[in-house]
Amino acid sequence: MTITVLLADDQHLVRAGFRSLLRRDREIAVVGEAASGDEAVRAARQFKPDVILMDIRMPGLDGIAATREILAELQTRVLILTTFETDEYVFAALAAGASGFLTKEIDPEGLRQAVRVVAAGDALLSPSVTRRVVSQFANRPVAAAPGADRLAVLTDREREVVRLVATGLSNEEIARKLVISPLTAKTHIGRAITKLGVRGRVQLVIIAFEDGLVSS
Repeated sequence: MTITVLLADDQHLVRAGFRSLLRRDREIAVVGEAASGDEAVRAARQFKPDVILMDIRMPGLDGIAATREILAELQTRVLILTTFETDEYVFAALAAGASGFLTKEIDPEGLRQAVRVVAAGDALLSPSVTRRVVSQFANRPVAAAPGADRLAVLTDREREVVRLVATGLSNEEIARKLVISPLTAKTHIGRAITKLGVRGRVQLVIIAFEDGLVSS
């Protein structure tokens, strides 16, 4: 099955470079491009791509607002393009529903693999990257205002699994720690995602920090 991709970046050379690299994979097809957030929203509605590579800083509607608008309508996956060391908005983008992030210096195979991973429904955040993202951004003023305990819908075991996810453990590491199978760990994570109404593992981490289940 072909993975369809939309490129959203205000720099033509960046889009051209990513397009060239992705076209080398027969299972990936670039179906459209956008030079602004507004164009990205329109193109997403037109092409309904499996994956969108989304720059954060674009003229007009930025990548965060575009991500939020697109994901409110479509079941696509968004990968944020960023210069991670300096970008102030990665956490906000993840909170908007993005599935992960890429730096623009990523190597060709890493780019293609990232698209495949996200298209398969996984988050592009390794345990080490999860810890780094959270420690960098969890306390920034983009968190939701405190309210009712969203985690109250979870069982004690599901809550514990979410806590371990937020500390950056993989499914296998969670399984070893709780003396369960990796499949059982994955099942608990899936149930937590469903009960909390979030899009994936990344937003589980965000909720865990926002609701005080863990702290950075």
